[in-house]
Amino acid sequence: MPYLTIMPILLPVVAAAFILVFRGVNLQRTIALGTLALLTAISALMIVIADTHGIQTVQMGGWEAPIGITLVADRLSSIMLFVSSIVLFAVMWYGISQGLRDGDEDDPVAVFLPIYMLLTMGVNLSFLAGDLFNLYVGFEVFLVASYVLLTLGASPQRVRAGIGYVMVSMASSMVFLFALALIYASTGTVNMAQAGIRMEELPLGTRSAIFATILIAFGIKAAIFPLDAWLPDSYPTAASIVTAVFAGLLTKVGVYAIIRVRSTVFTAGALDSMLMWVALLTMIVGVMGAIAQNDIKRLMSFTLVSHIGYMIFGVALGSVAGLSGAIFYAVHHILVQTSLFLVVGLVERQAGSAQLRRLGSLLYTAPVIGVLYLIPALNLGGIPPLSGFLGKVMLIQAGAVDGSWLAWVLIGGAVVTSLLTLYAMMTVWSKGFLRDRADAPEGDVVLARPSNLAERGETVAAGDRDDVGRIPVGMFLSTALLVIASTSITFLAGPISNITDRAAQSAKDVSIYRSAVLIDDPANATRNPAGFTEPDESDGGHDSLTNRDSVRPTAPVETGVTTERVPAPVDAESNEVDE
Repeated sequence: MPYLTIMPILLPVVAAAFILVFRGVNLQRTIALGTLALLTAISALMIVIADTHGIQTVQMGGWEAPIGITLVADRLSSIMLFVSSIVLFAVMWYGISQGLRDGDEDDPVAVFLPIYMLLTMGVNLSFLAGDLFNLYVGFEVFLVASYVLLTLGASPQRVRAGIGYVMVSMASSMVFLFALALIYASTGTVNMAQAGIRMEELPLGTRSAIFATILIAFGIKAAIFPLDAWLPDSYPTAASIVTAVFAGLLTKVGVYAIIRVRSTVFTAGALDSMLMWVALLTMIVGVMGAIAQNDIKRLMSFTLVSHIGYMIFGVALGSVAGLSGAIFYAVHHILVQTSLFLVVGLVERQAGSAQLRRLGSLLYTAPVIGVLYLIPALNLGGIPPLSGFLGKVMLIQAGAVDGSWLAWVLIGGAVVTSLLTLYAMMTVWSKGFLRDRADAPEGDVVLARPSNLAERGETVAAGDRDDVGRIPVGMFLSTALLVIASTSITFLAGPISNITDRAAQSAKDVSIYRSAVLIDDPANATRNPAGFTEPDESDGGHDSLTNRDSVRPTAPVETGVTTERVPAPVDAESNEVDE
């Protein structure tokens, strides 16, 4: 497992290099799809190992934590890796099926494929990073890749949106760096496990100020209110394949970062009440923006913002049940939101536009697209017994157990948001799929390909497509894969919720994470039955870098949590561990 842990970072880099070396388009596509399929299998295996054998850590470059680079694969990061791998594979399949080719003005494959693999590497590094600096590096890697993907085609609208996205992301990165400087100045480390220990010695006000600073950086990336204004203007202008992976996955990396630092570094929960208000406003403002939209992509972008609020709600509760609900809902939302954006791409290909004022009759002209839209739409709206309903129930139950008046306000906001989301999704269904296109206010604008309309001297609106009605089978199959995956959560809700419960328990019991990352050198330690390392008494029970007594659990913990590490080099002749 220690060597498996580095594969999600190493494989995309190697694949990107091979794609650049080998110029055959078919070979490039095979390398990209094969790599993502392999990453999906590896991530699934990592979940099993982390769930049965405990947190796995890898120390890079021969430097021990907290000085060296530490990669940490626990239940939470492994779950996120697996779901992201499914999404990245499906979106790649969708894009390849769409007919990417060198020289295409919208999506040049020579740029798309290696940059997409770089994006994959950055996302995976963000999930596995055991220190804040490498979390920052992971963010920057996938943000650099996202700058390129967002502007593929170089249309004026995409360039304009890309500039705004770049400016917002740079501001977020600067705030993140400032927060890193504050943490290092206060604790002398950026290792999350050790920073969490030393942070407990600081005054509560200082901790809260630093946490608020880093929340701004992560809040921009997660698009929580009031830091979400950039998203509805940036995502709808991009190509459908880019919008899908951005909407479904990249914002969840920000949510993951909030969960990770809240559970490892800033454990006091001083800002939980503020996060509850942020969650409430994110839910309500986002869904109200969705109702007002005429463009389906913008509508989906606002629902994306709205449902980030559910995850922040679970984090803000500060309980195992709340965190478990947040993780479960993140898994559900990544799959559902990505599948919906892919369906919007199918609608654009079939009908020539994503504007509700121009759409109608899709259920009769493209019934498969209708089915692919309806299932995730109902799921997002929280119709029982689908996973969207189950995730909301988990969060509502956690809020009810909390019992505070603010938690009950959040419960009311969650219910209202769910109903309004269902209303927005059914508005799309009614106008785009059920209504006769002749009854649409602009239904006669796109009745043929734009080139034909131009020849007849008719109006060709900006954004109208020239490939109307031509949909490759692979685009349907990749979308169906995500719809099936999101629906399967309903039937596997028991096992999945059990894993998210255990992931939340491990995250809440901070001693488990700290003991795994800051474990003593195997040559000078013995392992107790609970899976934690006891320091050698010959050195007084203390490590030269940190006080291990401060991280040893004071109460019994789950016995399934253990750690594995890359062994130190052993001299073949003396059979002694090299120091």
